[in-house]
Amino acid sequence: MKTMNIGLVGVGGMGSVHYANYQEISGCRVVAVCGSSQRTRDTADDWCVPCYPTITEMVRCADIDIVDICTPTYLHHDMVMEALSCGKHTICEKPIALSLRDAREMLDTAKKHGCQLYIAQVLQFTKEVQFLRQAMESGEYGKPLDAYFERLSACPQWAMDGWLFDVNKSGLLPYDLHIHDLDIIVSLFGKPEGYTFTSCQGADKNYPEQFRISYDYGELHVGAEAAWFNADIPWTARWRVYFENGMLINDGSTLTAYQFGKEPHIFDTADEVMVSTGINVPPCGWYYNELTHFLECARENRPSPYVTDVQLLTVMELLEEISAKWRK
Repeated sequence: MKTMNIGLVGVGGMGSVHYANYQEISGCRVVAVCGSSQRTRDTADDWCVPCYPTITEMVRCADIDIVDICTPTYLHHDMVMEALSCGKHTICEKPIALSLRDAREMLDTAKKHGCQLYIAQVLQFTKEVQFLRQAMESGEYGKPLDAYFERLSACPQWAMDGWLFDVNKSGLLPYDLHIHDLDIIVSLFGKPEGYTFTSCQGADKNYPEQFRISYDYGELHVGAEAAWFNADIPWTARWRVYFENGMLINDGSTLTAYQFGKEPHIFDTADEVMVSTGINVPPCGWYYNELTHFLECARENRPSPYVTDVQLLTVMELLEEISAKWRK
């Protein structure tokens, strides 16, 4: 198996998560980092790898097979374009970009240079979503009739003065939180026929604190809610899908199937490998599963079946429309 040499761009919270997981994945190694801050240079020294100021210089000077971009959202487009123009397969944290136009350009550029672009929609690599996908594909519980997804958080006050609360740099709540559930919704059900939504915000806020969205799929209706509440609530991430012959409920810690005439079935969602994240996510195997999958795909120069171009563009189109309507 070919060892994949990785150039890591961005060594903050998510960059450090990726680095920690690469240490657990066989057949790969981080051989360089990219960034211009003193923090990046210090981290490179700690990791005993060279630090380069640009992706182009990193690719020119180091033996790189794949570039992994873990920078703030507003930097994704230009950095991905640079990596692809260097002829390198590229992993990029979600969201792919802040506009549908940029997303299309990035995906088209990957094809132009014969490279793969992998967007880290990490929930696709959780056991809970894998079991849900299997239930949809097998038809074990019949066709889906209704679904609801929640992703609720206290307002991330630690980020109030940073890029996350700049709509032009992060896209705010839809691109930060709702995108996770929307990616799952689109991957399972396709593009909705339409949607309606409500949002709310306090008089002293210049950003939406909550969205509740209803996606119309004809006979199937899918609801979703995302929030940065001005209240110190517990982190809440859960979903339920009602089928003709049963219901799957992920309550945030346990995935259970309920049917008449049968005992509730609790799925084994424990990851085989658990890696500490160092961020506000408990030790898990999500990123290990995701990065292992992307590296396997890159070795064979093939796209990921779990995060497709059509899926990415559909999600971006919907987020762009919702955000534009909210701004009005």
